[in-house]
Amino acid sequence: MKKIALAAAVAVVLAGCDNRQAEPEDAATDSAMANVAAESAGAGTGESATQTGTGESANGPVTAEDAKAFLEQAQQRLAKMAEEGAHASWLAATYINVDSQYTEALASERFTSLAVELANEAARFDDLELDPETRRQLTMLKQGLVLPAPQDPELTAELAQIGSKLQGMYGSGKYCSGEGDKEKCYGLTEMGRLMAESRDPDLLKELWVGWRKVAPPMKPLYERQVEIANAGARELGYKDLSEMWRSKYDMEADAFSADMDAQWSKVKPLYEALHCHVRARLNERYGDDVVPPNGKIPAHLLGNMWAQEWGNVYDVVKDEDMQAPYDLTQLVVDSGMDEKEMVKVGERFFTSLGFKPLPETFWERSQFTKPRDRDVVCHASAWNLDNKDDIRIKMCIQKTADDFITIHHELGHNFYQRIYNDQPFLYQEGANDGFHEAVGDAIALSITPKYLKQIGLMDEVPDESKDIGFLMRQALDKIAFLPFGLLVDKWRWQVFSGEVDPSDYNKAWWELREDYQGIQPPVSRSEANFDPGAKYHIPGNTPYARYFLARIQQFQFHRALCEAAGHEGPLHRCSIYNNAAAGEKLRNMLAMGASKPWPDAMEALTGQRELDSSAIIDYFQPLMAYLEEQNQDRQCGWE
Repeated sequence: MKKIALAAAVAVVLAGCDNRQAEPEDAATDSAMANVAAESAGAGTGESATQTGTGESANGPVTAEDAKAFLEQAQQRLAKMAEEGAHASWLAATYINVDSQYTEALASERFTSLAVELANEAARFDDLELDPETRRQLTMLKQGLVLPAPQDPELTAELAQIGSKLQGMYGSGKYCSGEGDKEKCYGLTEMGRLMAESRDPDLLKELWVGWRKVAPPMKPLYERQVEIANAGARELGYKDLSEMWRSKYDMEADAFSADMDAQWSKVKPLYEALHCHVRARLNERYGDDVVPPNGKIPAHLLGNMWAQEWGNVYDVVKDEDMQAPYDLTQLVVDSGMDEKEMVKVGERFFTSLGFKPLPETFWERSQFTKPRDRDVVCHASAWNLDNKDDIRIKMCIQKTADDFITIHHELGHNFYQRIYNDQPFLYQEGANDGFHEAVGDAIALSITPKYLKQIGLMDEVPDESKDIGFLMRQALDKIAFLPFGLLVDKWRWQVFSGEVDPSDYNKAWWELREDYQGIQPPVSRSEANFDPGAKYHIPGNTPYARYFLARIQQFQFHRALCEAAGHEGPLHRCSIYNNAAAGEKLRNMLAMGASKPWPDAMEALTGQRELDSSAIIDYFQPLMAYLEEQNQDRQCGWE
């Protein structure tokens, strides 16, 4: 989970991106202080020392000096309350009980109230002519809220109540089948496991339909939430919430959405080739009655409740002789390292690039394994509790390939948090909301056979003959995700702007999913359904464009770092471990935080000022050649 503007210090929590089956734990880490700016609970309309509530200071019309004084005071107040909230959040995640949850909720309410107050006060300087730095920080204050509350206290309270109800509906959701003694109820975690492992199409369909029964009661609440938040966005000077969300990327709102579409158009041929191959293999497995040989893929057969990532059907999709070049889990187990030593390995990756070693408090205060004496949130996350050096990770580490990679990813967040800690409070975050995830994932891309040999986990680097299996597994998650990562917020932008009427919510959702992903529901859907609500980030109000950006940016970062390291050969075989030149490039970019528009940060690392998804094409070029060969006699596409 990516931290959000005003939660820069609250902060705190940076978990892995929208992971495959992590929805319930995503919900936990996105709650309270971790997603504080998304909530409007208890929002106040207080005044700062420089404001009277009418666009004037106590001594007359507001001035540029008033704006600077307001910003200095605002950042001091935010930093102090954020640190308090971060400790409450850590306690709630690592000692789950009624008291810690109460403490976290109270801190969340206080911080959110302050955030809403400051966002509205920042808007009172909109008409002043200010220097770029002051204007940038004021804009960040305004845009830090995900759902801006109007200044009407009754509407503010209603918005808070709706948000709480929606998250509660999702969090308590389950599916029950059978009656009496034969009744069986499934939580989302168990359903996710079955979706990943089962190859029974009837069971998969039942679970797919069953989980979506949680969503229809959300629809009237969601509709009202949009209405109120749009009013709040207009009070901050935006046409609607769609414009506000799309204005957070250092460009005009329409230009941002156009750039997203342009990046998608570059990678669409690779996605279409993957879709064609996956559909053919699913058809071979299930037959024409379940998976048509042409057209759209039924959404319940892709190994994931939302068909957003397809890695769980790798066993169905791969060739019989397609094997991974090595078993990373076995390498980790055979090494004899314990969980803390796995983290030490991750730390050495970064110190080899010139980063300072982690502070001693990291090792004293982090949660590496699941405690035996209490309940904790195990979902991996990276924390900065004081916006300086009190950085930690929270995991329940297992000796597996996934956790070995996740450690490197989470430490990427920690080293990013630490290196920009001299920036002003508002700049202590990624250059845009995709950067943090992209950095963590770019580091994970360097976990290659070359790196594993360098650190002593492998004796020899395997030849390239088995790389296609590795690339296929990567693509089933990273490439398959791209259209989903794009369409979730496309749907919301249309809803927020009024382009999609509430009477067409579900219709618009499935038009986007069919158009972009080439999937279809396994049973007919209507407006009696509210299928967007079955995805946590909709009732949880977590913006989603960040995940699409991160998937693009991570490959762009990886390619640039590999070029700086002097790598020769396939991009998917590059590791920047122990390379000073690559390390310097990375450190220089990370140290900028959000102090400059993200194109400046991008240029510092890559030499480019724009997103460029061609790096994905470079990385997966061998797989694309394989897919084109496999698809020669197939009818691809789904129109």
